[in-house]
Amino acid sequence: MHMSMHNWMRSEPLDLTLARLARYGYESIEIKGEPDQYDTKVVRGQLDHYGLKCWGAITLTLGERNLCASDEAQRAATVQYMKDCVTMVKELNGDVITIVPSTVGKIVPDGTPEEDWQWSVDGLKEIHEHATTAGVKMCIEGLNRFETYFINRGDQALALADAVAPDVGVCLDAFHMNIEEIDFYQAIRDAGDRLTDFHLADNNRMAAGMGALDWPKIIGTLQDIGYEGALTVEFVAPIDRTPANQFPDAIETNPVDISPEELQFIIDHGSSLLSEGFYDMLVEKCATTILPLI
Repeated sequence: MHMSMHNWMRSEPLDLTLARLARYGYESIEIKGEPDQYDTKVVRGQLDHYGLKCWGAITLTLGERNLCASDEAQRAATVQYMKDCVTMVKELNGDVITIVPSTVGKIVPDGTPEEDWQWSVDGLKEIHEHATTAGVKMCIEGLNRFETYFINRGDQALALADAVAPDVGVCLDAFHMNIEEIDFYQAIRDAGDRLTDFHLADNNRMAAGMGALDWPKIIGTLQDIGYEGALTVEFVAPIDRTPANQFPDAIETNPVDISPEELQFIIDHGSSLLSEGFYDMLVEKCATTILPLI
């Protein structure tokens, strides 16, 4: 296992992100699924400069991106977007593409359960064909019920993966698991060798070690099943707007270059634009909590 991290949670130059990860002992990045924002030749050079690798990418299934949309053209555009993410991972010499099938934040379905299932399976099969050709491992991630109505638990992600192809894996996320799983550790064991990616945030979605989750037991269970992939940090720090706020300097006060859609995505997750100092502290906290355990 090794430490990795997403970069969608704070809009900043990639050089700044990579320098921070290298400083705190991370080995890779799981880059945000926005292929149009990156020149992969430039990014490969940046990764080499900091001695890091691209673990993979995660789809940012926001806006009109939705494999479960009733509109056929919308589904087709989503499939193409996800195939473009796969191509980006291939060009960055990455290993995995983690897919959230339905729009994050959409909790009202377009169709019946049977329609949602078939639409997603059909789209994922097309993406899988492209991923297989590209040599990129595909996995399905479930989110908690407040972020999607479709895939919430590990067993659901496994069922969807099985419907697509035997080599499709699953991604588990500690924050979502804490809400949805009956037995947190059994869900890891049930995933077994299909576990392809594992996302880290504490029960309060702060950095690992700033909440109530038992990280030695979590990492120990991952070791028990022989998991050898990335432990990918994905905290989404909630913003305290009350006098009880322990982090008064958490919010970025300087203008940040970020698209309206990405900003809304972060806000919808209960966070906001984070200051560099606060974000830096969270990244370091994850490293000091997790690295001694692996």
